[in-house]
Amino acid sequence: MAVAGLTGCSVPAPRRAGPTADPAPGMPISSSGRAQLMQIAAHPDDDLYFMNPDSQRMIDAGVPLVSVYVTAGEHDGRNHIPGRRDVPADKAAYSSARHQGLRQAYATMLGLDAFTPWQKGVMTLRGDRRAEINTLTHGNRRVELVFLNLAMHAPRRWMALPSLWKDRALGLRTVVADDSPVRKADTYDYDALVDVLVGLMERYRPTVIHTLDPDPDIQHSDEQTRKKDSEQPGYSDHADHTAVASFSWAAMVRWVADATGDGGAIPAFVTTSFRGYYNRHWPKNLPGPVLEEKAAHLVPYGGDPSWDCGNSGGCGDYNVGGVRPLTNKKGWVRATHHRHPSPGPVVAAEPDGRLAVYGVLGLRAVRWRETAPGSGQWGEPGDLGGGPLAPGLGGVTLEDGRHLLFGLRFAALGGHGGPNRREVVLLEQRRAGGPFLAWTGLGNPEHGDDRGRRLGVPVAVAAPDGRAHLFVRNADKGVSTRRREADGSWGPWRDLGGAEVQDGLSATVDAAGCVHLFAAGRDTVHHWAQDAPGGPVAFRAGTALPVAGDPVAVTATPGAGPVLLYRAPARAKLTAVRLDGTPLPGVALDGYGRVAAAATPAGPVLLGKDLRGRLVVRTPEGRLVTRTQGAVAWGPAVLHVSRERGTLAIGMGADARPWAWAPEPRTEG
Repeated sequence: MAVAGLTGCSVPAPRRAGPTADPAPGMPISSSGRAQLMQIAAHPDDDLYFMNPDSQRMIDAGVPLVSVYVTAGEHDGRNHIPGRRDVPADKAAYSSARHQGLRQAYATMLGLDAFTPWQKGVMTLRGDRRAEINTLTHGNRRVELVFLNLAMHAPRRWMALPSLWKDRALGLRTVVADDSPVRKADTYDYDALVDVLVGLMERYRPTVIHTLDPDPDIQHSDEQTRKKDSEQPGYSDHADHTAVASFSWAAMVRWVADATGDGGAIPAFVTTSFRGYYNRHWPKNLPGPVLEEKAAHLVPYGGDPSWDCGNSGGCGDYNVGGVRPLTNKKGWVRATHHRHPSPGPVVAAEPDGRLAVYGVLGLRAVRWRETAPGSGQWGEPGDLGGGPLAPGLGGVTLEDGRHLLFGLRFAALGGHGGPNRREVVLLEQRRAGGPFLAWTGLGNPEHGDDRGRRLGVPVAVAAPDGRAHLFVRNADKGVSTRRREADGSWGPWRDLGGAEVQDGLSATVDAAGCVHLFAAGRDTVHHWAQDAPGGPVAFRAGTALPVAGDPVAVTATPGAGPVLLYRAPARAKLTAVRLDGTPLPGVALDGYGRVAAAATPAGPVLLGKDLRGRLVVRTPEGRLVTRTQGAVAWGPAVLHVSRERGTLAIGMGADARPWAWAPEPRTEG
C-alpha cells in the first residue's frame, strides 16, 4: 500500500442519490501490482461495437477481463433471421441467444473454437440478487461474462433503464434467460443497481474500467432518422447507453467513497468511457486491417441459425449476423472513439532534474515522481485530490517552473432527478517543486447542467508572455476559452466561434510566440490562432487541411514551422502537412489511433500504434523501434525529448502504473 492523498467521498443521508467528493488531498492509495479489466455495458454487443479494439489488445496481453451486461438485451424478443418471415416474440430465448453469441465471440478472441464450452454458474450479488456468470480460460488468459439481465423495457415505460436512473420509486424485474442457471427473477431499484456494481468492483478490484458515454453529444436528427438509428431524443446515443454509463460512474464514485470512508485507501484504477452511436455522425477512424479484426468478432456474435451450438435459445444475435456490421449504413463498427480523449499523461520536469507524471487514478489527480533524475523509475503515487475527475488532465509549466493542472470534474452525479453537473477545475503549484494550492473551480462556459455535461477535456498552453490559455470543446461542438494573465487572474469564458469539431484539441506556441489551436472537424482540420503574441485567439477560416479521423498532433520542424500529424479517416498512412496544407515529405508511421510528436534539430520524433496495437517510435532518421516488453499500454503515450536523456516515451499501463521506455540510447553532452 502506498501513502498519498485525498479526503474521502461522503454519502449524504438519508437520500443516497450519489456521494460527493472533497477535492482536498491526503488519502493513501492502494496498489495491487496486477492488471484487471472490467467492462460495463448496457446490452450484449456494446463492448464488441464500441470498446474494441482496446479490449482485444488487453486480452491479447493476458489481462483478465470481466464484462458486466446490465440488461438482458431482450428488446422485443424477436431474433430475426434476414430473408425469412418474422419469428414469434420470445424474450427469454432472444436474451439467451445473445449470451451465446457473446460466448462465441469471446472464445474466438481467446484463440479458441467458437463453440468451446464455458463454465456456467450463479454469482451471488449484493442484496442476495443473482447473476449468471460464464468463465473461459485459455493459457494465461481469462474472460468472465456477468449477466445482470435487467429488462430493457417495462410496462408503461418503453425505456426502462433511463427511467430507473431518474425515478426513485421505479423497480425493474430481471429476465430469466433460456438455458441460464439462474431460474428466478430479481427486482432492482436505483440504489440496488449502484450497490451491485460497487460490489462487483470490490470483488474484482479492476485496474481499468471501460464504460459507455455518460454525456453524449447534443444531436438533433429528424424524427425518422432518430428512430431508425435508435437514438434518444436530442442526443447522439441510445438512452440505455447513457443510463448505464451514468450508473457506472455513480458506482465508481461510491466505490471510492466506501473504500476511503474510514481512512481506507483509494482503489487504484483508470477509466475509459467510449462513445456509442456518436460513431454514426463523425469520420470513421479504423483502417482496414483493424476494422476487419474488430468486425470479425461480430460474426460469431451474430451467429447463424444453422449452427449446432447446443444452446436452446439460439446461436447468436441473427439481427447482426454475417457481414451486416460492415454493410450497416450506421457504421458503428467502423470507429472507436473515446469520450474523454487525452494525449496521455502530463509529464513535467522538476527543479531537481526528476520528471513528474500527472494522471487520474481512482478518479483523483495523482503525481508520480522519478526515484532519481534519469532513472525512468517511478515512486509511489501521491494523491492530489480533485475528484471525481474525468480521465485525462491538461497541464502547463509556467516560466517560473510552476505546474498548472486542469481537470473536468463530475461536480454532481445524481440520479433520482438530482443534479448532474460538470466543471473545469485548476490545481496550481505554490512554487516550483513545492506544494500545491487548493483546487480552484473555473466554472463552465455553458449555462445549465444539461449543456454543461457536454464539455470536453481541458487543454492548455503557456505562452512566452506569461499568459496561459485554456480551451475546451463546448456543447455546440465548438471551442470555448479562458485566459490566465501573468498576474494569475483569469478572464471570462469566451466562445471562439468556428465550425463543429470533435474533442481532442491540440494547442501549441510557434517560434514567434503565437498560440495555435487545432481540432478535427467533419471535413477538415480547423485552426484558431493569434495574429500576434498577446492578441486574441481567433478562428482561421478557409483552411485547406485534409480531414482527420483522430485528434491532431502538432510539432515543429527545422525551417518548416508548425507541422500537423494525423491519420485520415479509415487510413493507416500518416498525414503530415504544414499549416497551408502542403505535405511534408519523408514522414511516415503506419498504424491507427492518435500519434504523438516531438521536435528535435534533426526533425520530428513520432510515437504511435502499429496495426497490431504495438507502440512504435519513428526517429528523424527513419528508424522504426517497436516496444515489445513491459506492461500493456493503457491510453495514449507521450514523448519527452531532451539532449541529456534522448527520447523517452511515457504512458500508463493496464496495471494503473506509469512506465517509461527509451527506444534509443541517450545522447550525452
